[in-house]
Amino acid sequence: MSTDLAVTKNISFLSDFKELTKMRLAISVVFSSIAGYFLGADQLSIVDILLLAVGGYAMVGASNAYNQIIERDLDKKMKRTQNRPLPSGRFSVNQSFIIASLLTALGLGLLFIINPKTALFGAISIFIYVSIYTPLKTKTPLSVFVGAFPGAIPFMLGWVAATGEFSIEAGTLFMIQFFWQFPHFWALGWWLYEDYKKGGFFMLPTGKRDSSTALQIVLYTIWTLIVSLLPVSGLTGSLKLSYVGGAIVLVLGLVMVYHAVQLYKLRTEKAAKKLMLASVSYITLIQIVYVADKFIRAWV
Repeated sequence: MSTDLAVTKNISFLSDFKELTKMRLAISVVFSSIAGYFLGADQLSIVDILLLAVGGYAMVGASNAYNQIIERDLDKKMKRTQNRPLPSGRFSVNQSFIIASLLTALGLGLLFIINPKTALFGAISIFIYVSIYTPLKTKTPLSVFVGAFPGAIPFMLGWVAATGEFSIEAGTLFMIQFFWQFPHFWALGWWLYEDYKKGGFFMLPTGKRDSSTALQIVLYTIWTLIVSLLPVSGLTGSLKLSYVGGAIVLVLGLVMVYHAVQLYKLRTEKAAKKLMLASVSYITLIQIVYVADKFIRAWV
């Protein structure tokens, strides 16, 4: 019986740890970082990839844990968050803080082994997310703008990890994910508007599900597509994209634009959810296209 109880407790702890660190989000961030690494690397290092993966997860997990400590009372008010480890009482604040602190130290240490600049950008990301973005979420819609900075770092971070430099290539990768943040989070904010309202969060640019918010979503979706196509121009240094790769990105972007326009027309939660899902697919697929295009061009 005692062995079964111990196993159950371990499984429960692991499940709560995954929720505290937002495992699915953290994995998507790690995916972006590794994609950026593949784009920047002349030769792939399995050691660096592992350091980037584990270190990246630790940094994102720490940010999410600190975030949930700060927002634990607000999370109790929202249906989608009230069963998280902290508001439900399964984790204490001290326990969560220790986990977040250990993850911060681990993440910074592993990223520093790759190179100091990678660790620096990782530290900047966690600082902005926890110390600026999180407090602003209940005060102003500009929190999405602030949050877009740490949210845009992962794709660029991989390039810096591979090259040790921040250059026009890394800046382009940053811009792609920066502009993408707006339609993604505004669509999410529109979809979950009522739940966010219970927690006192300001996610939409006008604070309302109105035509102005919908129009801004369309415009930022178009900007996301334009920036994503910049490497086709040859003006982004060694970060290049073939015409074929650009055509694929264009098609993927037009799908996202279509869903943004549908949200503008319909202004429904269903349309917002479709755009949010389309945005997740878009950022994942274009990263795959960028990486595949690089290696195909190298082989041809």
